[in-house]
Amino acid sequence: MALEPGLPDHPLMNRFGPPRSIRRWHARLSGLISLALVGGLFLAISAMSAAANPDSWRAEGWKTDFSKSGIDFASVMSGGPPRDGIPPIDDPSFLPVAEASGLDAKEPVMSVAIDGQARAYPLRIMIWHEIVNDTLAGLPISVTYCPLCNAAIVFERTVEGVATSFGTTGKLRNSDLIMYDRETESWWQQFTGEAIAGSRTGTMLKVIPSRLESWQSFRERFPEGEVLVPGNPGLRDYGRNPYAGYDSSAVPFLYRGPMPDGISPLSYVVVVRDGPEPLAISLDRLRREQTFESDGVKIEWLPGVRSVLDTSAIEEGREIGSVNVTRKGEPVAHELTFAFVVRAFLPETAILK
Repeated sequence: MALEPGLPDHPLMNRFGPPRSIRRWHARLSGLISLALVGGLFLAISAMSAAANPDSWRAEGWKTDFSKSGIDFASVMSGGPPRDGIPPIDDPSFLPVAEASGLDAKEPVMSVAIDGQARAYPLRIMIWHEIVNDTLAGLPISVTYCPLCNAAIVFERTVEGVATSFGTTGKLRNSDLIMYDRETESWWQQFTGEAIAGSRTGTMLKVIPSRLESWQSFRERFPEGEVLVPGNPGLRDYGRNPYAGYDSSAVPFLYRGPMPDGISPLSYVVVVRDGPEPLAISLDRLRREQTFESDGVKIEWLPGVRSVLDTSAIEEGREIGSVNVTRKGEPVAHELTFAFVVRAFLPETAILK
């Protein structure tokens, strides 16, 4: 693929988006997707709910042991795509930070640092793939992102002493991605990291601390780090958000559970579960107060980070900021998610507003 004039002639440079002709086609497609998200909501709920049972899933080819489960199957819905219809990345490609171009300075990336090695996973890529099965500093990890929950979570992908890999089931529960492992085809809830159906039901994945931060922030913190690039930049329009306007919506997509009290369901909330009790605090409050401390955990609000779920063009998204969460200076696992997610998965946790 020919590079744009003025860019260095590197085979992987500027691989964060397709050519202009493909971008125009994807722009029309993204508009249709956005309309479908809104206009087809109630029809989708009724149709997908009718097929939420193990018999229909077995007919799809699942070999999951559905006799073992920790959930009500009626809470599972189809998100539309089939198994791995949102394709995970199993053989990720990276560029050194110093050689990468094509990302807006304020674009959000998931960042992970292990034993001095750091990688950034741009949300413009994660929004189209949702799972990256990777190995960093010798540790097998799965980097996951659920757009409907804005849940960006990194897991150690070693289960029962053996490294596994994860795919997308095409199913949702509480509007959250349900993953599956390729060894047993057990189903896993992305937000909780728990196996919810199959032979591994009840098993919990270990969470690896990560951050949502701007591309500029990552470059400054890790000048020797690496950044994920698309293996095929023409496969998706990696600069476009197919859920345009989602985080300004009145209600979440494909969610049937109770709504939170006293706060918009799609308000951003920081969740910390690494402590005596889960902590949930609104991003708006953190923006006002700048810092918050509780039970030894310090949460600092960071400016200069765009929403990936706002405008169609990710590089034009409004600035919402992000957070850094530490305990005694060490990173603490946390999520920057939505208020309805807290109500769904942590119903006993009050959101500090």
